[in-house]
Amino acid sequence: MEKLSPFNTLVGPLYERRDGETVSIGLQLEEKHTNSRGKCHGGVLATLADLALGYAMLAKTGDRGGFVTAHLAVDYAGACRAGDWVESQVEIQRVGSRLAFANCYLVANGARIVRASAIFAREGQRE
Repeated sequence: MEKLSPFNTLVGPLYERRDGETVSIGLQLEEKHTNSRGKCHGGVLATLADLALGYAMLAKTGDRGGFVTAHLAVDYAGACRAGDWVESQVEIQRVGSRLAFANCYLVANGARIVRASAIFAREGQRE
């Protein structure tokens, strides 16, 4: 992936697959991503969902978007471990003049393990 921030570099390595305006972010889980029980830490999965949603929003709106995450809700429906491949599936619901809405699933081993939804606000917009 290009344009990784220092934080994203720590989380990764991240992989990106593009098909037009559709973007999927993937992560091969390593030991550094696990908690004390050997499962992927929920914070890593929340971060991956937020990144996937943000990159999908950027792909949809281009550089003219300027959106930042205003709200992120994450539901955990499963677990994964080091060695597993986790990949995002994002659906942009609506892009308005001030707000945008999107949903994301993280999939591992053929199962949806995370459902996330986000609201994005256009940078620089005031109430």
